[in-house]
Amino acid sequence: MPRKRKTLNPQQCVGYLRVSTEDQNLGPDAQRAALERWASANGCELGAVFVDHGVSGAAALDKRPALMDAIDAMRDTGAGVLLVAKRDRLARDLVVAGMVERLVERAGGRIVSADGAGNGDGPEAALMRGIMDVFAQYERAVIRTRTRAALKVKRERGEKTGGRVPFGFSLDADGVHLVENEAEQGIIEIVVDLRRDGLSIRAIAERLNDDGVPARGTRWHRTTVDRLLKRAA
Repeated sequence: MPRKRKTLNPQQCVGYLRVSTEDQNLGPDAQRAALERWASANGCELGAVFVDHGVSGAAALDKRPALMDAIDAMRDTGAGVLLVAKRDRLARDLVVAGMVERLVERAGGRIVSADGAGNGDGPEAALMRGIMDVFAQYERAVIRTRTRAALKVKRERGEKTGGRVPFGFSLDADGVHLVENEAEQGIIEIVVDLRRDGLSIRAIAERLNDDGVPARGTRWHRTTVDRLLKRAA
């Protein structure tokens, strides 16, 4: 006999929060407060709240452990509502948003946005959710384009754009602009010459270690030499 689907309680909610590294306009505290206000105003008991930290809205479901745990919690607790602060907290990708919608529907529940946008069962509400998913994906693309443009300007100005200072460079006295490190630039020339002489990347690393050439870490590794050569190309 087919397994009977468990009836979920529409007055019980499971919360889901997502905070990406790209868009910090709605932090976890603000999202949680929005969920609590909606639940209180609508007589819905808010149970566990699951949080994906530092997760892009375009991330696949296998990269969204808290979201999958939230859907599992709906089945386990009988909660009929997956509550989010805004629709774009689910995803900023049309395919991912659609997959989440189907998983929640298969569990017997529904997705509700605390801001009220797109809630409802009618065709107009479904249309609104689709429009919001399209705009969420568009907004993500705009954010990425603006970020790339800003980083390009910084690079053209010689400013550090995050991460470690690349080998061969140091920060100036203000700690903002990159300046050539003469000693490390000399090492780069040695590495390039050794490669031109036919040495393998592993052999170059061994030569540098044998000759006592200073490295950023304790010693030279094949991967370090490989990255250096790719930047010098």
